[in-house]
Amino acid sequence: MKKLLSLALSMSMLFALVSCGGTPANSNPGGAGADVSSSAGSGAPSSGGEPIKIGFFAPITSAAASADGESTKNSVELAIKILNDAGGIDGRKVELVWYDDGLDTSQAVSIAEKLTTKDGVCAVVSGSYSGPTRVAAPIFQAAGIPMMSAYAVHPDVVNAGDYVFSQSFPGKVQATAAAYFAVNELKAKNIAIIAVDLDFGTEQASAFKAYAEANGATIISEDFVAMADNEFSSIVTKVKSLNPDLIYLPNYYGHAAEVLKQCKVQGVECAILGCEGADSWQFFETAGEYAEGFYITTNLDRDSQDPAVQEYIQLYSETYSKMPDMTGASAYDAMQILFEAIKTAGTDPAAIRDAITGMTNIDTVTGTLYRYTAAGSAVKPVQIQVVKDGAFHHYGVIEDESIIVPEN
Repeated sequence: MKKLLSLALSMSMLFALVSCGGTPANSNPGGAGADVSSSAGSGAPSSGGEPIKIGFFAPITSAAASADGESTKNSVELAIKILNDAGGIDGRKVELVWYDDGLDTSQAVSIAEKLTTKDGVCAVVSGSYSGPTRVAAPIFQAAGIPMMSAYAVHPDVVNAGDYVFSQSFPGKVQATAAAYFAVNELKAKNIAIIAVDLDFGTEQASAFKAYAEANGATIISEDFVAMADNEFSSIVTKVKSLNPDLIYLPNYYGHAAEVLKQCKVQGVECAILGCEGADSWQFFETAGEYAEGFYITTNLDRDSQDPAVQEYIQLYSETYSKMPDMTGASAYDAMQILFEAIKTAGTDPAAIRDAITGMTNIDTVTGTLYRYTAAGSAVKPVQIQVVKDGAFHHYGVIEDESIIVPEN
């Protein structure tokens, strides 16, 4: 798979994929709940047969999440274009049926019902957050249609059943790896937590606290903030007075950037560790110079020596005029897993599920996927990245299976 991916990327680069002007698929997305079918780069269906339809939903228009929605949609369209330009699967083009969930759980339910009853898809990728993904997952399970979550961290996603998989690690794995790094590598003893008050933040804060306290650290303060909050001076003032060794931020890019700014302005001198929520091109637009030295846990290693990783980064950057992030890379990998399963097993949903279940040691742009757990969670290394000279770079990797293997 790794060689095929690298070859496909190289072929697409040679044949001027980037001439698409930054929109390799449908360039007119609908509003929240709207659907647009596109066969990226394919034109009419090939003579090999009817197109293979894959569903997709993401928060394209949500003010709080549009950057992540854009990244995932760009990446799945890029993956499909590369595949279709290389001939598709057994001569059949792949067609994307996509919806904008607007980061709205009620919209996600409606979308899942449409995808499972009228759209004729054989599998689905969620490019959305835990809230929309976890309410949609039981609907796909009941319909017997495989759903691959790109990056939603809540355990309820994969707990929906055996047709539901996660391409990234759960929040508890990522947060435990973060605590391991904080305590054992950064030697933090007194830690403050500033988390977003959503599944994403509360799940990670809880797991981080459990590991850190069990291994000799003290959580000296915990603050939970709403997505709409954008002023953190009072929280940072309080945290500074407690003299922390480290601040842990299970938060999204906007909050992380604002906390970093306040810490630099107020002279807080301690390590600051975030998570994949800050792994976004938009983070740097907001944080600017204040981002330097910031650590995150994520699944995308920008400095990987794997040619397929570097080709993906280069191709995405040239096509969309911005750097890719972990949400996009995870969605890209989710598509690659589905492509491989369909190549192996055909388009029967149960056969696709079984093919995914049996995959082991698959090289993806977000690292080696060792296997899926019985519940469908990915087992893969956790990357530690650090900001140097205005960009994320490799700092370390956590591969200890006592940490990276999910409980479910």
